[in-house]
Amino acid sequence: MDSDVIILGGGLVGLTLALALDAHGLSSTVIDPAEPATVLAPAFDGRASAIASASWRMLEAIGLGARLEGKGCPIAAIRVSDGLKPGALDFEPAADDGALGIMFENRALRHALHAAAADAANVTLLMPARPVATERGEHGVMVRLADGREVRAPLLIAAEGRQSPTREAAGIPIARWQYEHVAIIAAIEHERPHDNIAYEIFYPEGPFAILPMLPGNRSGLVWSVTRDDAPGYLKLGPRGFVAELHKKMGGLLGDMRLAAPLSSYPLGFHHAARITDQRLALVGDAAHGIHPIAGQGLNLGLRDAAALTEVLVDGARLGLDLGDQQLMDRYRRWRSLDTFLVAASTDGLARLFGIRGEAASAVRRFGLGAVQRVRPLKQLFMAEARGEAGDLPRLLAGAMV
Repeated sequence: MDSDVIILGGGLVGLTLALALDAHGLSSTVIDPAEPATVLAPAFDGRASAIASASWRMLEAIGLGARLEGKGCPIAAIRVSDGLKPGALDFEPAADDGALGIMFENRALRHALHAAAADAANVTLLMPARPVATERGEHGVMVRLADGREVRAPLLIAAEGRQSPTREAAGIPIARWQYEHVAIIAAIEHERPHDNIAYEIFYPEGPFAILPMLPGNRSGLVWSVTRDDAPGYLKLGPRGFVAELHKKMGGLLGDMRLAAPLSSYPLGFHHAARITDQRLALVGDAAHGIHPIAGQGLNLGLRDAAALTEVLVDGARLGLDLGDQQLMDRYRRWRSLDTFLVAASTDGLARLFGIRGEAASAVRRFGLGAVQRVRPLKQLFMAEARGEAGDLPRLLAGAMV
């Protein structure tokens, strides 16, 4: 079985990359060991993602817009505060600028991606399928599956997530550390409408994000708590947990109830020393994992997919081998600075807002107020939130390569 690229990992980034390549006539074989029935389960599990406006333009360009239309909640504004104290920073674009992003349930994204992959002429989705051997040589790549099938291509792309075995097998060094926090994921239905506003409330023990979802009386929550406190919160019954939420939200959305089971995951940081090797490119969490403080993790992976698509499509038009080192070097140079800057800034914000004490809080509120007043600085932050800063691939501007 031959294709232009092999993608290990059929998650949100891996399948988006496959569909972006398909839209430009390049073929991919996507290999993932997960059971489709598990990842496409109909029940809402509370997990959701903020798709920045630039990422949304890419999804529209590759044909996913119609499949997702009406299934996400536009983010009209973002309000950032130090606890519930006065001095919030409001990010609210002009009316003709459109939403800052769109909140989607992860299950809606997965359903749209799988349906599009099933219809795509140049995508072969092998799922479940388990790779047992990978060979990267001078002239190509071969992946052998547990059932004996062999897949060949000029390039291997690792989209396997934070614990990427392909990255480890390639001997790529990685900077990694764990935060002393756990993110609790919840979804609530509430009395007052959210008015399409996302809230990022910073507490010394960790940020508390309220993310607007459909319908207008439902929101997703990402609550960072200390590692020691997490088990206690997770053991609370629904009534006790909602009582704790009221304390954090200050009655912002009125009475509420849980709309999905609670889940949690430990917070960590990792950043690969390089994102390419011989006939290998890393995308998404295989290349970098950041604090969810600004909701940029998935968007960072989608920017990887957009940049790698442009590099490979340009290379194919020039008649180059898709695993050519020139192409890998271009992808590495393009993505290295952006991923490093986003990773460093989210890590810095997590540490800055974790400093306890009234003096630190006063300094933070002064900084928020300064950004609120200085329009060019505020516009810069909004461009980052939209995913529109830096040297953008054409797909992120809504144009085909």
